[in-house]
Amino acid sequence: MKITDWSIIFVLIIAPLLWIGCLRSGQLREVNSLEIKYTSILRTAVQDGGAALNLNEMQHYESGYDSDKFMRVDKEQGLEAMLNTLAINLGIEDDPIAKSVLMRYIPAVVVIDYDGYYLYALCETTSNDGSGSILWGHRWLPKKPFLYRDTLGNSMSFTLDHFVTIINSLSGEEIRGTFEEIATPSVSAISVSLPQLEDVGKFEEVRRSTIVRSIEQDLANVINYHNEYAIKQGLSYVFTLPIISQEDWHNTLDDVGMIVFLQGVPIGDQYYNNYAFGGGRLVKTKSIVGGKNPVNGIKYQLRSNMDVPFPVDEVFASKADAAANGYFELRK
Repeated sequence: MKITDWSIIFVLIIAPLLWIGCLRSGQLREVNSLEIKYTSILRTAVQDGGAALNLNEMQHYESGYDSDKFMRVDKEQGLEAMLNTLAINLGIEDDPIAKSVLMRYIPAVVVIDYDGYYLYALCETTSNDGSGSILWGHRWLPKKPFLYRDTLGNSMSFTLDHFVTIINSLSGEEIRGTFEEIATPSVSAISVSLPQLEDVGKFEEVRRSTIVRSIEQDLANVINYHNEYAIKQGLSYVFTLPIISQEDWHNTLDDVGMIVFLQGVPIGDQYYNNYAFGGGRLVKTKSIVGGKNPVNGIKYQLRSNMDVPFPVDEVFASKADAAANGYFELRK
């Protein structure tokens, strides 16, 4: 055969392969683009949901624990804010059917409170019309404490800081307080049988592992339950609990917040599967005050917790706002 014949054969063989490769490359680019888009949408929604958990302006008047980390979360408001942002960014805010379909891909929402957690997941209920028909829908499950039980039956209810409630299995005695308060000679009768109170490092290890294990076990259960629903709805995707990194858990266990799982969303010939965290703590910073020095007439700014050597004329949220209004930073 002539060289031209071999060239034609080569082109006939290679051309379809190149076309398939280009097509696949285009699909992968589209999938990658959608993954980035969905991840951004999910994170934004969960951040909004986490921020909405703290809408009580009188947190310091709430009865409860004497702790800087204690706050009363508003799980309903957080969920509503998260779903609303999710719907808006997906362009389905005015489509109730699309919103309902979206819930198929959200197997679980976790709201982490100071002394426990809530799960929002699919539940099976019976209709109230007397027909006895089975209804599926997302519901809030009862709040679960961060509960640990040792081999002797002693129980410890943890929180997001060092406050703990201990019940001795033998005496039934209950002690509430911080680790520093409980791990003292005055309460050694109850703490002597608890190696978890030997030192703060051991206590912190048990506290964190208890919180993570409790949440992961319940998540695995509700996600398995979600699979039953998915099968009945004709979804071929198998929902599973993703591996959450220790870094993510470490950051989450320092404060109240929200975790949302979005799984099984078709993107090309693949499925989107991810989760996101959102914190609920409002970080309080000192405001900036501004005033005019009566000696030289220059306007200065400084933080409100500092000694102000002149009458305060204005209050600002940041140094930048004060500077924009002509106030110079006071150097002492």
